Amino acid sequence: MAATTLRNTIPRALRSASAPLHHPSVTAAATQVRYNTQSATDARSPFAQAGSHRTTKIPDFSKYRGGSTSGNKVFQYFMVGTMGALTAAGSKALVQDFLVNMSASADVLAMAKIEVDLSAIPEGKNIILKWRGKPVFIRHRTAAEIEEANAVKIESLRDPQTDADRVKKPEWLVMLGICTHLGCVPIGEAGDFGGWFCPCHGSHYDISGRIRRGPAPLNLEIPEYEFPEEGRLVIG
Repeated sequence: MAATTLRNTIPRALRSASAPLHHPSVTAAATQVRYNTQSATDARSPFAQAGSHRTTKIPDFSKYRGGSTSGNKVFQYFMVGTMGALTAAGSKALVQDFLVNMSASADVLAMAKIEVDLSAIPEGKNIILKWRGKPVFIRHRTAAEIEEANAVKIESLRDPQTDADRVKKPEWLVMLGICTHLGCVPIGEAGDFGGWFCPCHGSHYDISGRIRRGPAPLNLEIPEYEFPEEGRLVIG
């Protein structure tokens, strides 16, 4: 009886071992593995195709190419050189026109210099001329006035200058007639020093045009001038 029971028990155990497992966790794991395997197989590019067939076709531009490469380079060099020459010519013309427009006109150049006949100015007298829109004082000084100008002590002057530094010929004094204080026009043969007097603020200049009293800080300015010949003066 014991032997019969053993024979019945062994086949039953073998059938249990060969039967599939239906545990919920085991079933879910197996399902996930099958899903991942199928997804890996299906996750391919939709544009991929079997074989080595290429989907990109490069157009052929050979018919647009010239027969000679060197000929094309010569043409390119010619065009670059031509454009450079035209640009240079245009730039030159533009600069020339600009300089011509910026240069002084004929009437302005005519007023840049003025010529004075000194024989018309008697000794001891002044004349006033207009030069570049500014008044110019010209005085024909006497020997006494020249001596008086040289006798002044330089250290006593506000703007120290000797008379010889202000004239090219002792008898001719040439100055701009503009007060160095606020640009007024002084009066000749007036003031406390026998020279020029500015009534606006009371500046006194001596017979050499040097400031001696008043608010003016500097002497009357000396313009550029020369004596090209005897009896003729050119200012400017």
